[in-house]
Amino acid sequence: MRGFGIILISLGLFLLFCGLLRYRQASKERLVKRLEFFSEAHRALPGQKGEKNDFRARMLAVLRKLSLFWNDVHKAADLDFRMQQADLPLLGTEFQTGLAVLGVLGAAVGGILIQTVIGVLLGALTGVIAGLMWLSIRIKRRQDAFVGQLGDMLTMVSNALRSGFSFMQAIELVAQEMGDPMSKELTKAIAEIRIGTSMDKALEEMARRMQSSDFELAVTAVEIQRQVGGNLAQILDTICETVENRVRMRREIATMTSQGRMSGMVLVVLPFVIAAALYFVNPGYLQPLFEEPTGRMAIGGAIVLEIIGCIVIKRIVDIKM
Repeated sequence: MRGFGIILISLGLFLLFCGLLRYRQASKERLVKRLEFFSEAHRALPGQKGEKNDFRARMLAVLRKLSLFWNDVHKAADLDFRMQQADLPLLGTEFQTGLAVLGVLGAAVGGILIQTVIGVLLGALTGVIAGLMWLSIRIKRRQDAFVGQLGDMLTMVSNALRSGFSFMQAIELVAQEMGDPMSKELTKAIAEIRIGTSMDKALEEMARRMQSSDFELAVTAVEIQRQVGGNLAQILDTICETVENRVRMRREIATMTSQGRMSGMVLVVLPFVIAAALYFVNPGYLQPLFEEPTGRMAIGGAIVLEIIGCIVIKRIVDIKM
């Protein structure tokens, strides 16, 4: 009888604990729904398809479950910000989980191809680096697309202001009419403003995500106009002309430095391509490079010279404006 009472008490405590957890989770869900309602985050952008019941949604769900294992170990605040820059529906820890998966796949491929511990390590390193490079390229392309839309955005805002719209109404109109990434970034800024963030702070965060000096110039002009007054439409027209001139100059510089950038790419890729071709044609030909001390010194020196050459070429072709 005493044992039966202990079992009942334990079961009651367990059910009470489960109920408290459920109540806490329900409170979080209600808070999220309220924030989505006021920020209109539940509304899809024009042309955006729902992710329910498709392969991408299932993969994201698996990735989120895997990331729970180290969610409390490292919060990856910097990666969280980079996820926002890349417009990926992931947290930093979830992207770290994806990098780990790429590392495991790369290690498996490297182990199969080279069949040594070095091959496993190189494969894992290649998988992680490939994931980070993909993220950087995605962010860079998104930022470049944003800069390309900036002139049209400023023109539309200026015309809307002349038509009698307020600045908030003008950016809402631009968010509805323009495409990604401008529309998504403006939608985020509008959502932040609706849940209590000041307009200046929301625009500054948008400029920080896009890392655009041109947009920072426009944000500064808006902040000054809100403080001291003035004709904002005329100011935006002037900034728009400046931005278009800067974009045109950047394109001209990119055209003139394209040969140097291509040389840098060839400098990085060609040695690895030749080494892979020689390995598959004659595997024993490259063995002295890995087995002899002189060969390992030659590999180390070649890698150092490769890095120096890439840095020099990057400094030559990367012209700051």
